[in-house]
Amino acid sequence: MHFALTEEQSELASTVRSLLAKRADSAAVRAASASDQGYDSALWQVLCEQVGVAALAVPEEHDGAGFTLFESLVVLEELGRSLAPSPLLASLVAAEALLVDVGAVARELLPQLAAGAVATLALAPAEVRARPAAEGWVLSGTARDVLDGDRAEVLLVLATTEDGTDLFAVDPADVPATWVPTMDQSLRLADLELEGVSARLVNAHGAAVAGRAALVGATATAALQVGCAQRALDMTVAYTKEREQFGRPIGSFQALKHRMADMLALVEMARSASWAASYAVSTGSPDAERLTHVAASYCGDALDHVAGETVQMHGGIAITWEHDAQLVFKRAHALGQLFGQAHEHRAALA
Repeated sequence: MHFALTEEQSELASTVRSLLAKRADSAAVRAASASDQGYDSALWQVLCEQVGVAALAVPEEHDGAGFTLFESLVVLEELGRSLAPSPLLASLVAAEALLVDVGAVARELLPQLAAGAVATLALAPAEVRARPAAEGWVLSGTARDVLDGDRAEVLLVLATTEDGTDLFAVDPADVPATWVPTMDQSLRLADLELEGVSARLVNAHGAAVAGRAALVGATATAALQVGCAQRALDMTVAYTKEREQFGRPIGSFQALKHRMADMLALVEMARSASWAASYAVSTGSPDAERLTHVAASYCGDALDHVAGETVQMHGGIAITWEHDAQLVFKRAHALGQLFGQAHEHRAALA
């Protein structure tokens, strides 16, 4: 069995990596994370217009590129490697929610997402209730810790109705959003106040939407974790070649060689788990849920270990604000909280 990216997928990864190397260095990542918007809108525009990253998983009949979810996850791995803040994760989950049952509202919104509109999906329907109104629906409640909730141009909300759980579209301009500070500034969370907000029904398959969002979100997070772990490994190997002690590079010491070999093994095994889950979720394989739990569990723990080793082997410089090791460490802990923690995914497997 040949388990690798196709030539086209490899070219996609190479193109995104090259663009990010030019446009998302350490200074650019820090500036984008600290900006009011929380990401580099110019870089996002280039990724959408020149590479089409937002359109990859959207079918051609909805103005998308007609590829699969897998290609989007290949892009996410490269974004994870660069540490660049991006709205792709939240937008991808929102697009997959719309594709569960494409009605009139979804047909209107999907071309916007394919063109690069920032979108998000507010989960936790128990916190939001929907009731019918004279025209459409009205939502009431608070959606907490919504990924990219304060910068979304397309806002989808799962809410509880008398008959179950449905998916609704809301105008973000009608929703007060409060930014929630996070350890990793490159990941944006917000609380949304939805009291008396008008909404349009997208579909009445809330349970299916929630299930799809959980699968896609966990698999996408695993892809980001693999990219981040690769970045950590690359940084560590490069540093141990340059840092000298006792007249020789510290990377020549056997003890550090063994630790870096263990890091490499974790990264490669995490990538295999991530790709397996990505392919299964993209193709609707019967074992997609199981492989997603495996990937989310393994990739999360692998990144935690690799990030910790990165800090240890960089020594005192790693805990300074100026060095990127702290960005890797924060990203590792932040990603470990998205779409389920590693121990929760292991419990689901059991």
